[in-house]
Order: sequence, then structure tokens, then C-alpha cells
Amino acid sequence: MSEFVYSRSYRGKVKAVILDWSGTVADAYVVAPAVVFVDVFKKHGVEISMAEARGPMGLRKDLHIKALTEVPEIRERWKKIRGKYPGQAEVDAMFADFIPMQLACLKKYAGLLPGVAKVTQKLQKQGVKIGSTTGFTRAMVDILEAEAAKQGYKPDASVAGDEVVHGARPGPFMVYKNLDMLGVFPIQSVVKVDDTVSGVGEALNAGCWGVGVARFSNYMDMDTPEADKKMPKIEIERRLNKTRQILWQAGAHYVIDSIADIEPVIDDINARLARGERP
Repeated sequence: MSEFVYSRSYRGKVKAVILDWSGTVADAYVVAPAVVFVDVFKKHGVEISMAEARGPMGLRKDLHIKALTEVPEIRERWKKIRGKYPGQAEVDAMFADFIPMQLACLKKYAGLLPGVAKVTQKLQKQGVKIGSTTGFTRAMVDILEAEAAKQGYKPDASVAGDEVVHGARPGPFMVYKNLDMLGVFPIQSVVKVDDTVSGVGEALNAGCWGVGVARFSNYMDMDTPEADKKMPKIEIERRLNKTRQILWQAGAHYVIDSIADIEPVIDDINARLARGERP
């Protein structure tokens, strides 16, 4: 019996880059969903802060609302005001309100982040496929894609949170569905880019390369897309360093400021793949 076991080793290049939406390619600082989470809870009589609303960001939106109702401080606040703790019925009622409220304001926050159109078009011309995953529903993604197309960003495939049975990140199934739609394999040839911990987890669970983007991330904790314009540079840098650390600690293989910086990362991954390395 041989003492050696042989296995295949992928030595090709990156074939696909799967991108998140808010905070990654559009909606600087992920304001669109955060604002609506605050408004939905307010409609049901309970105040939550933008910072609280941001906590579970990256989850599918119904699960995000459920996660907020499980935060101890919010649960106690809810019970004090409503007389009982929130349960699934309350989650369902809030999500029903969330959908039209989110649809109504998405266009307002659909501006692409700097460099997105240019770098994605360049990658596509080089033969790298662009996919996308998100916690938004398909109806919401349709709005985002229409607005993004006007600005020059057209992913080759996209999967919404309600288009897979197990759509919740950090589960990997939206990534896998993208690869089926794109006809891309093996998983080592795929890069997943996201601004949240759950999105990085999605990459790790899928078995692909995970890249965190920090500059316009949810964790920058900005209340409006323009908040940074009035903020001292030292404070922006403090938040940026904190965000980078969060993404590193989540297990990202790389952390960059924005999609505009993705090309050197792909070059490095290609070099690592050529050496037989895996994510």
C-alpha cells in the first residue's frame, strides 16, 4: 500500500468576482436599509438607533429584523412600550412594512461607489465574470440593477436573498447559485467581496477567497452618505481602522478600502493559485 495520497491542485486564474451591494458597490455607508429598519421599528412604536439597526447588517432583511428583536436592550424596550416581548408575529408584521418602505427609497441611495463601474468593466473585458449576492429581495435588486446599469455597472449574474432556499448569510448558497448561473468552477477561482462580517463568512463557508471592503462599510457608522464631508479626517481614519480590524477578525483573506483597489488583490491571488495555494 502506498504511503502517498495524490490530489488535484488548481493552478489557473481567478474566474469570477462576486460582489455585495450596499457598502460594496453602491449605497455609501449602507444607509438605505439602516434608515428603513429605524423607521419600521418607529412605526411599531419602538425607537432604535442607527447604530443598533446596523448590528446584524448583511443578513437577509427578514432575518435582520428578527435578529434586532433578539437584542436584549431592544427586547426590553419593546416590552416596556408594547407590554410583551416581540415574537415571530411582530417580525412578520415589520417585514411586511419594511418591503414597500425599502422599495420606495432605494433609488435615493443607488449611487455607485467610486471606481466600481470602471474596474468591473475592466475585469469583464479580461474575461472575469461578475456576480452579486445581497440580503435584499429580488424586487429590491431589480431597482438597484436598473439604477446601476445607468451608471455603468452590469453584473453577469445576481442572486437575491429570497432566491435560494437557504438565503441567509453567512451561508454559502447565494455564492453557489451565482457560480451555477455563471458556469464557473472550481471554488478556488472565485473571489467574494463584502463590507460585512456575514459577507466575509459567506466567502469562507463557500470555500472561496474573501475580500473585505472598508471605506464605505456599514461599520463606518455614518448616518448619511454625505456624513464624511463634515467629519475630521482623523475621525474618518479612526473609523476606517476599526472597520478594517472587524473585517480582518472575521477571517477575510484581504481587506482593502474599496472595489477600486481590487486588481492588485486579484493579481496576488492569481500568483498564489499558480503556486497551488487554496483559500
